[in-house]
Amino acid sequence: MAKLDGYKTGGTIHLVINNQVGFTTNYLDARSSTYCTDIAKVTLSPVLHVNADDAEAVVHAMLFALDYRMEFGTDVFIDLLGYRKYGHNEGDEPKFTQPILYKAIAKHKNPRDIYAEKLAQENVISAGFVKELEEAYKAKLDENLEASRKKDLTVITPFMENEWEGYKQVSDDVMLQKFDTKFDKKQLAEIAGTITQLPSDKKFISKITKLIGERKKMVETNKLDWAMGELLAYGSLISEGFDVRISGQDVERGTFSHRHAVVKVEDSEEEVILLDKIKDKKGNFYIYNSHLSEYGVLGFEYGYALASPKSLVIWEAQFGDFSNGAQIMIDQYISAGEDKWNNQNGLVMLLPHGYENQGAEHSSARMERYLQMCAKHNMYIADVTSPANFFHLMRRQLKTEFRKPLVVFSPKSLLRHPDVVSSMDELANGQFQEVLDDPNVKEKKAIKTLVFCTGKVYFDIIAQREELGRNDVAVVRLEQLFPLAVDQIKAIIDSYPNVDHYVWAQEEPKNMGAYSYMLMNFDLVKLRLASPKAYSAPAAGSYERSKKRQKNAIAMVFDKTLFQ
Repeated sequence: MAKLDGYKTGGTIHLVINNQVGFTTNYLDARSSTYCTDIAKVTLSPVLHVNADDAEAVVHAMLFALDYRMEFGTDVFIDLLGYRKYGHNEGDEPKFTQPILYKAIAKHKNPRDIYAEKLAQENVISAGFVKELEEAYKAKLDENLEASRKKDLTVITPFMENEWEGYKQVSDDVMLQKFDTKFDKKQLAEIAGTITQLPSDKKFISKITKLIGERKKMVETNKLDWAMGELLAYGSLISEGFDVRISGQDVERGTFSHRHAVVKVEDSEEEVILLDKIKDKKGNFYIYNSHLSEYGVLGFEYGYALASPKSLVIWEAQFGDFSNGAQIMIDQYISAGEDKWNNQNGLVMLLPHGYENQGAEHSSARMERYLQMCAKHNMYIADVTSPANFFHLMRRQLKTEFRKPLVVFSPKSLLRHPDVVSSMDELANGQFQEVLDDPNVKEKKAIKTLVFCTGKVYFDIIAQREELGRNDVAVVRLEQLFPLAVDQIKAIIDSYPNVDHYVWAQEEPKNMGAYSYMLMNFDLVKLRLASPKAYSAPAAGSYERSKKRQKNAIAMVFDKTLFQ
């Protein structure tokens, strides 16, 4: 990542404590190369191997590394060759695995004594100087300890205190409040005009010209698709002074060629970013196609969001399934960072999710895993189905006085679905909707079956309802799964007076998706499940078999007698 546009830092000093701190494996069992720093060859970075026993050499190496980094702006590696005095902890016995090594270490003087002897031999210090230093230092520690005991409270300075000034930690009741995400309609129309106008003096491939032309028609007909809703969200934020940063594999055009935030001039491959042309914008838009390491990139973006709470920082997986390559970052930081360290973070993860008869590694973002990690007030989980709701969801991330990670199960087929459109007014004057009642129900008293679902399967269900002519079935979408807006759901349930049957419908297998989460967190009514049966693989891997499973799951919604 060191020299890639989206991730370079102007050089990093890598200080490698080469002393087996975490384990007792011999180096010959731990790597194939001679040195652990041989990875530096990839970026042609200098490596300084220095004996940790030689204090002055270590200082010299550090000063050299600092000078080199500041002069050339590239990475430097310092291989600090030392040793671990005891085992992995002081009660461990390293001689179990390395008896010869630890016999030698037991007889070896520590770096402090080696350096003190050197200075004494050179008449730099007197014989008792080190002892005086030790006694003075211990006395200072004792003094500070006594002073700390007189205080009622230990105050820990917040991480990056200046950057996070004005933000507060909140619980899920505040997360469920409504926030003002409106944006001036006239200004929104101006942004829409800017991002639907290619430079007239440059030539683009015909597909790009056609696509931007179609976006212009969307504005004229007031039917905005997903990409327009998304780009207008970013445009509105940068016009207000926020920065927007997106990275991931193929994010510039989007994995499914929907975004096209960056378009290329046909003859020169010059990059044109229409969002950069917004008049009087106060913020910046950054977007980078990443290298193929979900773990590395998501970790970088988590750190970026930690350092810049006023930026909308987004990582998009090529397919939601691929986020499993970054599982360490999700488990240890994103889902638990606030609980462990009181560190808030507003990182957004866009995970394409949906069963479009594709393979097992291109269908499911493993929604169940994220929902299982939800507790108290640690993050937002959303699965939205309209451009307007996505617009307000993105704006909400920066319009609150707190920051929470946001995981979005973003669509694939809905990117171009004819029914997945929103009006300019819905973007300008609306707000994020945690729950969407059925907009097609004319007479609520006629409804006998109330179906709950989330995401793309909603459109499959209502298509089947229309085919069957079933006017006794209503379908409610949960656009936000965590925190669950229970009061809103209850109000919707109460608005249907004659319902005698409730269904949870999903396209994921029974043991996946949101079903187990709903069983654990939703007890207003008893839900009957309509889904494929339990499977070990998340998707069928066969086009015909996938269609059959989906057809059966949708049929269960309307027929009480069908089971997995």
